Amino acid sequence: MPHVVLHALADAVDPAEAYRRISDFRRYPEFTDTVREVSVEPPLPDGSTLSDWTVLFRGGLMRWRERDTYAPDTHSLAFEQITGDFQSFSGSWRCEPHGPGTRVVFTASFDLGIPTLAEILDPVAASTLRHLIGEIVKGLLGAEVTDESADTSRD
Repeated sequence: MPHVVLHALADAVDPAEAYRRISDFRRYPEFTDTVREVSVEPPLPDGSTLSDWTVLFRGGLMRWRERDTYAPDTHSLAFEQITGDFQSFSGSWRCEPHGPGTRVVFTASFDLGIPTLAEILDPVAASTLRHLIGEIVKGLLGAEVTDESADTSRD
């Protein structure tokens, strides 16, 4: 399954503030044309939320619903697709202290569910995801991606 990891540094933002901004999914469309819409439902009894996403991909729209689980004590959150256009999509955000600011770590694994086209589509999807997350962290935090990697091999 393809796996994407990005690191970004936000020198002027502390981890708690970075986490607060990253957790505000509704703002993501402000920072990239790729994210067309995000709606977030009120928190469930366990504190998690359900969010619906519409994202531009290869000239079309991808849609999914995910469960977002928040861990404010560790400045991290996890997400997992419940329904949608991916076969599977899950990952996490983590905001950790780094000097006077914050290192943001984003990870995601996905399966587009089209094994015959995986060799072609997986690298494109990974590249799109890296670009999208880079735009979001730059817009939300003034951060620049410092390290990125993608493993698009199939498990």
